[in-house]
Amino acid sequence: MSDLQRRDFLTRAAAFAAATAAVSGTGRVVAGDPSFMNNVPDPLLAGKELPTFKFALEKSEAKVMGQSWAREATVTQLPISKGIAGVSMQLAPGDMRELHWHATAAEWAFVDRGRVRTTVIDPQGNAETNDFEPGDVWFFPRGHGHMLECLGNEPCHFVLIFDSGYFSEFGTFSISDWMGHTPKALLAKNFGLPESAFHGFPKTEVYFASGAVPPEKPALPLQGQKLPPQTHKWRLMQQAPIIDSKGGKMYVVDSGNFAISKTVTGSILDLEPGALRELHWHPNADEWQYILDGKVSVTLFGSGGRYRTETLEKGDVGYIPQGYGHSIENIGNKSCRVLIGFNSGVYETIDLSQWIAGNPRDVLATNFGKPAALFDKFPNKDAGLLDKDGK
Repeated sequence: MSDLQRRDFLTRAAAFAAATAAVSGTGRVVAGDPSFMNNVPDPLLAGKELPTFKFALEKSEAKVMGQSWAREATVTQLPISKGIAGVSMQLAPGDMRELHWHATAAEWAFVDRGRVRTTVIDPQGNAETNDFEPGDVWFFPRGHGHMLECLGNEPCHFVLIFDSGYFSEFGTFSISDWMGHTPKALLAKNFGLPESAFHGFPKTEVYFASGAVPPEKPALPLQGQKLPPQTHKWRLMQQAPIIDSKGGKMYVVDSGNFAISKTVTGSILDLEPGALRELHWHPNADEWQYILDGKVSVTLFGSGGRYRTETLEKGDVGYIPQGYGHSIENIGNKSCRVLIGFNSGVYETIDLSQWIAGNPRDVLATNFGKPAALFDKFPNKDAGLLDKDGK
């Protein structure tokens, strides 16, 4: 073997070893990891029965400080939810979710009640402050430092969605925790101040900080105003719905209209009593559901004859793995609203009616062993949302 052939062989061998290590390792290659496109089978989803995909988030234990609280749904609480985690959080007037960042997940949020102010900083040093009302959305890319505070004299409530099911809200990197464990001499050198300047600083994580109700007009940051090139705010409920029918409405925001939201798509689904978000699947993302109001029946199809139905009510969370067939039906006596998050910045869906309509009659006749004329009665276009009468 020549030197050239030997070098080529060693290069190929090293590449093969690296690939083998990636497949056999347990740290990186896990189901739900979007960085590994050919996901290894998830043992939880490989059994004869589908596991539960429901979690009663608002009935779970909360982290409570005064009138502010937070509850989370991760793989710890809902093992099927490997791709997405979520948090329900309330802030009391004058309270703030302190300055922090998330090392391993981006944050997408929907404001449910009250008003919220955020300040976020990006790696270029751009600081942006935004005020949010019900129906508004924010997005903070992974690792961007930010804070959240309640505006006005009423509590605010929002739902956070993270693009990793393994992320825990209670494992964030908080500024008080960092500075409280850093020697004062190092802090003094870092900021060019005497050590005495840091006497009385918190020694542990504050998490929820309490103070005066913020002014209606945000004050300028210490560095002065420097607006970033991208906004972190989107008025989801101010945009036109992508579906508006007798059965309800559906609003979707992804990176196509909210450019910074590259890893999360958000949606609001409003269904009238008896209405159905038809059988469908998402080729490119897991789906996380939070019931804002009402009562729904959610079905999950997992191949091999496996099928499961769960009833979700206000405050419950549902989870659909990427590519699994499912539907959402309003089984209550009033309209319902579902907040839905996907761990992809691009919204993709394939509806069952759309799939049927995309095939010739003879193909469908052969597939189902039925007369071709039967399929003339099927919809010839995508249904999407159906009312209580299936129209």
